[in-house]
Amino acid sequence: MGRAGPGPGRRLVLEARPVRRYRRRPLSTPFLSVVIPAYNEADRLPPTLASIRGFLDRWGRTYEILVVDDGSTDETAARAREAGGPTVTVIANGRNRGKGHSVRRGMLAAKGDLRLMCDADLSTPIGEFPRLLAWLDEGHDVAIGSRALPDSKVEVRQPLYRESMGRLYNRLVRLLLLSGLHDTQCGFKLFTASAARLSFEPARLDGFSFDVESLFIARRRGLKIAEVAVTWRNDAASRVGMGRGALAFFDLLRIRVNDLLGRYEASTPQGL
Repeated sequence: MGRAGPGPGRRLVLEARPVRRYRRRPLSTPFLSVVIPAYNEADRLPPTLASIRGFLDRWGRTYEILVVDDGSTDETAARAREAGGPTVTVIANGRNRGKGHSVRRGMLAAKGDLRLMCDADLSTPIGEFPRLLAWLDEGHDVAIGSRALPDSKVEVRQPLYRESMGRLYNRLVRLLLLSGLHDTQCGFKLFTASAARLSFEPARLDGFSFDVESLFIARRRGLKIAEVAVTWRNDAASRVGMGRGALAFFDLLRIRVNDLLGRYEASTPQGL
C-alpha cells in the first residue's frame, strides 16, 4: 500500500505512458469517467466543470463527466447541462438520498476504464489527477487523495473544531477498519472500472462514511490501495454539519456489523 505520491524527481505529465494494460474497448467508450455528486450546486458547478473540461481536453484521452443531482431544489441540473456540454450526463436521484448514494450510483453507471470521484467544489484541483493516475499505472487498483501525508499541501484549512473532529474520526477508522490509511475523507479518489464495481456494488451507506465503507470493501476483496499526497483547499460553504458528522462515528460500527453478517459478500448493487 502506497502512502505518498511519486517522488520529487518524477515528472507528473499528462502524456505519461501507462505501465498497466487497460482492456480493449469500443471507440464510443470513454477512457475516464468523472463522477460529481451534487446537491444545490448551481453556483459552484459551472466553474468546476469548466476547469475539469479544460484540463481533460488538454490531456487528450476520451472522457465523460457524470453529475449526480441528489434531489436539488435549485437549478443544479440545468446549470450542469449548460456548462458541461455533450461531455456531461446528469443523473437525477429524484429526491435527496445522500452523497454516498449519489457517488455509488455514478460510479456504477460510469463507462470509463478509470473512474474518478471528486466534489462539486473541487477542493482538490483537477490538476492533481496525474498523481493518482501514476499509482494505477503502476498496478494499484485504487488511489485516494490525502491531506494527511508529509507531502500533502493544505492551502486553506478547515475550522479548528472540524479538523479536530476529522482527526478523531480518522483515528477510529484506522483502529476499527482501515489500518494504515490516514485520510479516507478527501473527496478525490480514482478507481479502475473493476475496482469500482467490486467496491461499490455491495456498499450500503448513503451518508458521510460511504468513503470508508467502499475502501473497507476494496481491501476485504484484496484490492491494492495507494494513499497519495495532494493539494487541498477548504471551501467555507461545505455542507457537512456537526450532526451528520457525529452520525458518521456510528456508521463505523455499522460497517463492522455488516461485515460480520456477510452483507458485503453480495454483488447485487444496493439501493439504486
